[in-house]
Amino acid sequence: MSETGGGVREVKSAARTVELLELLAARGDRPARLQELADALGVPRSSMYALLQTLIGRGWVRTDITGSLYGIGIHALLTGTSYLDSDPRVRAVRPYLDEASEALGETIHMGRLDGRDVAYLATRESHEYLRTISRVGRRLPAHVGALGKALLAERPDTDLPEGPYESLTPNTRTTRESLAADLASVRTRGYSVDREEGVLGIVGFGFALRYETPAQDAISCSVPVARLTPEHEERIVAVMREIRAKIEATAPAAGGSAHWR
Repeated sequence: MSETGGGVREVKSAARTVELLELLAARGDRPARLQELADALGVPRSSMYALLQTLIGRGWVRTDITGSLYGIGIHALLTGTSYLDSDPRVRAVRPYLDEASEALGETIHMGRLDGRDVAYLATRESHEYLRTISRVGRRLPAHVGALGKALLAERPDTDLPEGPYESLTPNTRTTRESLAADLASVRTRGYSVDREEGVLGIVGFGFALRYETPAQDAISCSVPVARLTPEHEERIVAVMREIRAKIEATAPAAGGSAHWR
């Protein structure tokens, strides 16, 4: 049996429950069948059925009227909302996201590094370019976006996995060598640039928030290529640098009432 970070034995049933919820969440709008879930997690069909029924009763999993399709339940949303509402750093950053959005008229994000991905914690959408689906609560591989690259640059290149990396567009950096070279440029200029590496037609500028070391959080500005002039890019960088400085000066220190890990 594996151990947790604190050296305590992992509880197998709890780990299986979390793995199931993460699997369902990752599927998004693609519900799964019982056998698919059993196969994916390597557990007997009967055990998976019993676990699903328990979680359905608790609101963590939902099923269709035939009882044959399964998806993430509403309690996952309630828990996620509680996480955002209770996080002091997210609360501290939100007003500055508003300020950046008003100053630039572009989409502004806050994200947090989670393993090899970045989880989006807050977004202020541009009135000029509205997404059909909010990114809050969603994940993106760290190597493809401005948020992730800003945070990867705060760490040594030895932490980078070998690759090859997942490609989301023809511009995605899929090798360790190309990503490391890009991160070197990030460290030199002090911010990251994502030129259509995660989404075609969108350029992002990412800024790590260094109120802890290494930085776990970052902010970014996303702009459609068609609206990005050299003058606008210069203003974005200037405004976002100023916003970062304000956040770092006012965000709760690690020694506050609770320092989560």
